[in-house]
Amino acid sequence: MRRELLRAKIHRATVTDTNVEYEGSLTLDRELMQAAGLVPFERIDVYNVNNAARFSTYVIEGESGSGTVCVNGAAARLAAAGDKIIIAAYASFDEEEISRHRPTVILVDARNGIASPAVPAKSRR
Repeated sequence: MRRELLRAKIHRATVTDTNVEYEGSLTLDRELMQAAGLVPFERIDVYNVNNAARFSTYVIEGESGSGTVCVNGAAARLAAAGDKIIIAAYASFDEEEISRHRPTVILVDARNGIASPAVPAKSRR
């Protein structure tokens, strides 16, 4: 059996912009993508801390060091500049891999700069 587990998350990033006219996705600072191990067009889930909206989309690369977190397309109606969001990526693991897996958690500052090094999350077991 395989199970879906959290692979990486960027915790409490601040939405910098929204663009309902864009065809879709979430534009994310390349440094944040790299720290979390995200690649362009990878599926992500987004959880809006401010309004409880949850949606799936894919990530596209924004300018490195810009702090950009822009919600695009229809999902732009689910967020506003200044909202705090959690960006999560999941992966499929077999039973043997589960005990060794620890997700990467990126904490950010108020400007979406990396506030902590990318380290595996602590196990709650």
